[in-house]
Amino acid sequence: MPVISMFHGILVKMYFMDQQRHGQPHIHAEYQGHMAVYDIESTDVLAGALPPARHRLVVAWIELHRDDLLADWALAVRGEELFRIEPLR
Repeated sequence: MPVISMFHGILVKMYFMDQQRHGQPHIHAEYQGHMAVYDIESTDVLAGALPPARHRLVVAWIELHRDDLLADWALAVRGEELFRIEPLR
């Protein structure tokens, strides 16, 4: 699973061909042993949880980079190479 961004200790990943698992465009975020899956379009948590401060950072990052994330999702569904997305600064 490629890492598409990293910021404030959070790794953001996207699986290739992962559309069957949750059925909608999503990312996987990991922070110090915590993991959560976020819907790209709504920022809803589909599974897991991050600490509240890290959760807010991931939601803000998704909102800033939604178009890039959806473009990466389209690539991932086809099994193509993903591009990295700017971290939250």
